[in-house]
Amino acid sequence: MLKIAWSSVYCHPLPQGHRFPMEKYNLLPEQLLYEGTVAEDNFFEPTFLDHKWILNTHDQKYFQKLTTLSLNKSEIRKTGFPLSQDLIIREIHIMHGSVQAALFALEFGVAMNIAGGTHHAFTNRGEGFCLLNDIAISANYLLDHQFVKKVLVVDLDVHQGNGTAEIFNKNKNVFTFSMHGTANYPMHKEISDLDIGLPDMIKDQEYLLLLGEHLPKIIDAFQPEFIIYQSGVDVLESDKLGRLGLSLDGCKKRDKMVLDSAKLNQIPIMCCMGGGYSEKLSHIIEAHANTFRLAQDIYF
Repeated sequence: MLKIAWSSVYCHPLPQGHRFPMEKYNLLPEQLLYEGTVAEDNFFEPTFLDHKWILNTHDQKYFQKLTTLSLNKSEIRKTGFPLSQDLIIREIHIMHGSVQAALFALEFGVAMNIAGGTHHAFTNRGEGFCLLNDIAISANYLLDHQFVKKVLVVDLDVHQGNGTAEIFNKNKNVFTFSMHGTANYPMHKEISDLDIGLPDMIKDQEYLLLLGEHLPKIIDAFQPEFIIYQSGVDVLESDKLGRLGLSLDGCKKRDKMVLDSAKLNQIPIMCCMGGGYSEKLSHIIEAHANTFRLAQDIYF
């Protein structure tokens, strides 16, 4: 069964005019239920993740400042969010959702988090709508429990997974692979195990050729036992922040390539949703929904 993390906490309201599309966290599960891709029992509700698993990835001083709302104005500005206790609760729920989804993926082959993909959170700071790094926390949870020995992070959000790269820059048990816009945020890139910088307005064919060239080589060389997939849809041509040129069909083919590779190689995969900022919310929902549709079709 396809298990999907979702909570009403994900839909924490932001001040009017804020550009982050919180509506998608309600609309996406509604769409998947309406069309019959999933049923109610596919969803599970995350709660709080024990803080020791957060502190296994993040600096204690930073986490204390975060949870006591003690970040300074500059630190808050870099996150992109107005800091509040509700926002911290939301973030910790998202962390638990990804960890639990990773455990379900070990059982069923694949599992998803409607939220997550918070790859701009560093060991000791937040950036770019990311306060804590669910990708890193989930990978460390699996490794520390010895459920797996090697984790591959496939980050196909338009923005480099700079926080994830920093967290794992000395960890040989995690391979970080990021395909992202060269000229896009963050201006200062960290060093992943493999970074593929993409030119503005790259189209489907060239993008998919690059992914098809590199992903099988990484899997063959690294031999991962688990994949965490950051499936941001801000690669779409319609995205306000993306600057790439993928169509909805191209984005769907991207997801299929990753999911097919995991299934073919019998590697459990946890997918977290990442970014998406198209002008039309329907484009964001359709692109994200394709990831879930493919997971159902390929695995179940």
